[in-house]
Amino acid sequence: MRVISGTAKSLKLKTVEGMDTRPTQDRIKETLFNMLSSDIGAASFLDLFSGSGGIGIEALSRGAEHAVFVEKNRKAMLCIEDNLNHTHLAQKARTMCQDAMTAIRILDGEKKKFDFIFMDPPYGKDLEKEVLLELQTTDLYDEQTVIIVESDLDTDFDYLEGTDLEVYRIKKYKTNKHTFIWKVLEE
Repeated sequence: MRVISGTAKSLKLKTVEGMDTRPTQDRIKETLFNMLSSDIGAASFLDLFSGSGGIGIEALSRGAEHAVFVEKNRKAMLCIEDNLNHTHLAQKARTMCQDAMTAIRILDGEKKKFDFIFMDPPYGKDLEKEVLLELQTTDLYDEQTVIIVESDLDTDFDYLEGTDLEVYRIKKYKTNKHTFIWKVLEE
């Protein structure tokens, strides 16, 4: 795994041993950031279920102003911290070694707001549903925020019907997909 573009371009990133994390493949990461590229500069980025930190680090490398990395696995968090130091991006980052729901509540209490919220939770556990429903009780996002969920191809987002969030784009790959969600504009 490597940084695709920006100030840390081509630097290799460490990954966590074992199957507890699934680093996003470089070509999928490149596709994602090509879709977001014009909006990343000076953005604030929240990376939930960060794994080895590859997505948030890519955002920082491409000009994001600040990123928060949330990962409850201590070994993975040490890997993220090593990767941030290796890419010289640590000064633009905050790491939170705790579960996503606790981190969301802490960040909301601090009155944080994000331009991008990315999550890649373990597949098949409905954690993305828990997080999306919890986000709606916060002020972490607004109509300008892009929420991106990396999930398996079978993950359904029908439960968002009737909420203030809606799916506006889905990008499918061979084994997974990125679902793009934003806040519905109030009429």
